[in-house]
Amino acid sequence: MTLRLYAERKQWSIKSIRVELSHERIHHEDCVDCEDKDVNLELIRKYIVVTGDLDDTQRERLLEIAEKCPVARTLEAGPKVLRELDIVKE
Repeated sequence: MTLRLYAERKQWSIKSIRVELSHERIHHEDCVDCEDKDVNLELIRKYIVVTGDLDDTQRERLLEIAEKCPVARTLEAGPKVLRELDIVKE
């Protein structure tokens, strides 16, 4: 949505934008920031497909904008997950 709004505001010729995410856990023995060097890390891959007539500068700018969107920033921050369970008897 962020990319679409930006491209429309700039009046760039874009037909479609598709973002695909995949998630996996990878074994990483040499984690630089980890206390335990033998850990599994969460890996999210982001693949962005833009269909349209764009030059290299425009493509680079879209990539920059994609990294600043709210969802990307939330993923980069490594959010904490709080869990709650509510049981209702019928």
